[in-house]
Amino acid sequence: MTTAADEIAARWLRRYHPAHADAVRLVCFPHAGGSASFYHPVSARFAPSAEVISLQYPGRQDRRKEPCVADLGTLADQITEQLLALDDRPTVFFGHSMGAALAFETAWRLEQKGAGPREVLASGRRAPSTTRAEEVHLRDDDGIVAEMKRLNGTAAGVLGDEEILRMALPALRGDYRAIETYSCPADRRVACDITVLTGDDDPLTTIAEAERWQDHTTGGYRLRTYAGGHFFLVQHLAAVQSEIARALAPAS
Repeated sequence: MTTAADEIAARWLRRYHPAHADAVRLVCFPHAGGSASFYHPVSARFAPSAEVISLQYPGRQDRRKEPCVADLGTLADQITEQLLALDDRPTVFFGHSMGAALAFETAWRLEQKGAGPREVLASGRRAPSTTRAEEVHLRDDDGIVAEMKRLNGTAAGVLGDEEILRMALPALRGDYRAIETYSCPADRRVACDITVLTGDDDPLTTIAEAERWQDHTTGGYRLRTYAGGHFFLVQHLAAVQSEIARALAPAS
């Protein structure tokens, strides 16, 4: 019998492929404007040896009628609640761009409750306590589309489809508001390992800003740099998946 809690969990947590009962868990956090389906190829690659969960934030795709959560801390609180309800097993977080900051905040919250992941892979995002004056969420629709084109995060065909854009823009604006108004105390640290993946030509993250992730963990820290811009992970999918495989492998 499906309960109300089960229905809520199904809105947040997407599993595209079955996994072994004792599989390690990989939780994937989408970027601003992104959806759970962005990680379908990751799920296909690692299932059934990993239970791959892709988060679906409110305000997009089949949740487009729900209001976006425009505060990153509130969104992390809601995700934490859903993950706490899962069974206890070794877990790795992967987040890109806004998803990296969200993965960190969720990991920190879970650790306060004794349930954190063993590693966070933070892709395409500067360290949590670094700041920039960014106001994409205050632009008009054309301004947000211009930012999408600058980052090459969306296929040109989608950018030319007015109907799809109409559906995507509210989620983009809400997510940009969440990440651009986000602030993190300089002394906030997680105990788990952090691996940082960054593009060497990312306009949103310099190498120096990426290196500051090491200030936010008392565990291990690694930095991997790839040729490319903000969405370097698309062109380097195999290399990024190799990093995920390493993180999912049993501890030696």
